[in-house]
Amino acid sequence: MPEFDTSHVKNIVLLGHAGSGKTTLAECMLYEAGLINRKGSISERNTTGDYHELEQERGNSIFSKLLHTKWRGYKINIIDTPGYDDFTGEVISALRVADTGVMLINAVMGVEVGTDIIWEYTEKFKTPMIFAVNKLDDDNADFDKTVREAKSHFGGNVVVVQYPHQVGSGFHEIIDVLRMTMYKFTDNGSKPEKLPIPDDQKQKADDLHKELIEAIASNDESLMEKYFDKGELDEDEMKMGLKKAMINHDLFPVFCLSAERNMGSGRLMGFIDNVCPSANEMPPQITKSGDKLACDANGPACIFIYKTVSEPHVGELSFFKVYSGTIKSGMELENESTGVTEKISQLFLVEGNKRSNVNELVAGDIGATLKLKNTHVNNTLHARGKNYELHAIEFPPPNMTVAIETLKKGEEEKLSQALHQLREEDPTLLVEVSPELKQTLIHCQGDMHLAVAKWKIEHNHKLEVKFVKPRIAYRETIRKTADASYRHKKQSGGAGQFGEVFMRIEPWYEGMPEPKDLTVRGRDTYDLDWGGKLVFYNCIVGGAIDARFLPSILKGVMEKMQNGPLTGSYARDIRVSVYDGKMHPVDSNDISFKIAGLQAFRQAFQQADPQILEPIYHVEVLCPDDLTGAVMGDLQSRRAIVEGIDSEGHFQKVVAKVPLVEMDGYSSSLRSITQGRAKFKMHFQAYEAVPFEIQRRLIDEYSKIAKEEFA
Repeated sequence: MPEFDTSHVKNIVLLGHAGSGKTTLAECMLYEAGLINRKGSISERNTTGDYHELEQERGNSIFSKLLHTKWRGYKINIIDTPGYDDFTGEVISALRVADTGVMLINAVMGVEVGTDIIWEYTEKFKTPMIFAVNKLDDDNADFDKTVREAKSHFGGNVVVVQYPHQVGSGFHEIIDVLRMTMYKFTDNGSKPEKLPIPDDQKQKADDLHKELIEAIASNDESLMEKYFDKGELDEDEMKMGLKKAMINHDLFPVFCLSAERNMGSGRLMGFIDNVCPSANEMPPQITKSGDKLACDANGPACIFIYKTVSEPHVGELSFFKVYSGTIKSGMELENESTGVTEKISQLFLVEGNKRSNVNELVAGDIGATLKLKNTHVNNTLHARGKNYELHAIEFPPPNMTVAIETLKKGEEEKLSQALHQLREEDPTLLVEVSPELKQTLIHCQGDMHLAVAKWKIEHNHKLEVKFVKPRIAYRETIRKTADASYRHKKQSGGAGQFGEVFMRIEPWYEGMPEPKDLTVRGRDTYDLDWGGKLVFYNCIVGGAIDARFLPSILKGVMEKMQNGPLTGSYARDIRVSVYDGKMHPVDSNDISFKIAGLQAFRQAFQQADPQILEPIYHVEVLCPDDLTGAVMGDLQSRRAIVEGIDSEGHFQKVVAKVPLVEMDGYSSSLRSITQGRAKFKMHFQAYEAVPFEIQRRLIDEYSKIAKEEFA
């Protein structure tokens, strides 16, 4: 028998901007529950959550951590998440399996950019949310301002359940308007004394109590009727109404904390076990086929893998949530994605870097297992014959790209294996071996994300690597029409080679008219793998070139388009018309016409006002109002065209289009000029012509490289 049934398991995720106090709160919760006998601290590098060597070096969370407490007959699974947006993937995967979010807000800074970004994901998952205003013991704390900002950002459904009697060094009392009680703490926090609300606070507490009741009643007709009849709701009715409203994502209660001094964490935990929903009280999961999967310990076994971690000398540790059934060690489950049967040889409860063996986990619980050989993040494992597949976590696209190289020759295979392992652990890190750029590329969320990847490669895989600036995938095209011809003739005893091609090339665009002075006998349109089109016309008359040689001419043209004449980049959006030529009854062959076609195309391209195109990215920067000017100035120094500025709550969103080559180092630069108070995202928008002076420089650079290689 499991120690806790489904209805007594609560899953919460701690969320918030970096520095809001999530890890410290998690430590308080473990301490309050008696799972640890001494509360660790970030400064002493001894918290249960931030156990990783890299986190202790940097002084902030990098990975999400699974912890748990036992509190008054309930098990509370806690997932502590990092606050920097470089590690958004860790936040999203934790939100996917949590049933309640606790969003910490720094009472000194108010609602920060990171909070806003995380909120977008909580809205997507419709996660029941609690706001916890932390650091109320700081002399610069402002509770009322923080609540106003929260209401402004997240709507009028943000409702105060607690407020501080006073903030700053005098913060010792929290007034609870749900229980209409004041909690008074000693300097060391921990268990408070329960006192009546002081006379000077009764009116404010009554007003907030009434506001809370009205907010609860407005989301439940039966409670609204009781409120009209009695003019009041009792505490149990309020709790019931709060739970229902939170499940519907309609109310977001606000609590008070000083996690550093352990004030308020016990009451928050009491609210979690009393009010916050268990997994079986949340709406059932909808499978990809549209079926409902109820969270029932007696149902068919079904688990979802939300995270994997590679442990030295052990292997991959897979973290999962049980969405249905009871999972027992030794059980065999089928992977819906691969069809492979996996044996759950061991089950673990996880406490940071510690694991405890258990025999079974019930629906709604979260745990881990080892050595699932063919199972990865986003896979669903289920009882045989059930064919359940839960919806995958959608991870954000990358914001930054670098090329990676080994410092020692011959270690490319080891690097490939290391990158594969990183990708398994972190789905937000993408690896690409680019044949076009002849580089191995890492696409990631930012420079901190990249630094973590480098640390893992060097420490876990014992490889020395360096990051270099990625080459830019330029494109080449033309701006006017040009004709050219080329005769390929080669005689070396016996059969020779002969082929002559007359060719016209033109800039291609959708809907362009047919050539008026040529007779079109055939037309083929090719969607190029690298974007754009090649349109190839057969305009040969009188049998000047046999039709069987046209594919060879096309092959020569295509070969040159894959290695453009200006910079060796791919060419695109060109119409080629082959309208004349000559052949020899003996010496003409496929290779002759391939060479003639390639050289005729190369010559025509150089005469057709060739143009280099560069990738342009759509960039959005979210920043505080007072930093907008600095952000815009930095973007404009990168040849950006600012397309607009929009207000989003207390933040400004700067929208610009920026050449990709100018975005190198942008993550570090933005963090520096805004002290980490701004975030950005970017995606490919289009290819556009580079300025003349840059085109000249790129051609000169390519010519020098080509000469060196030829020499």
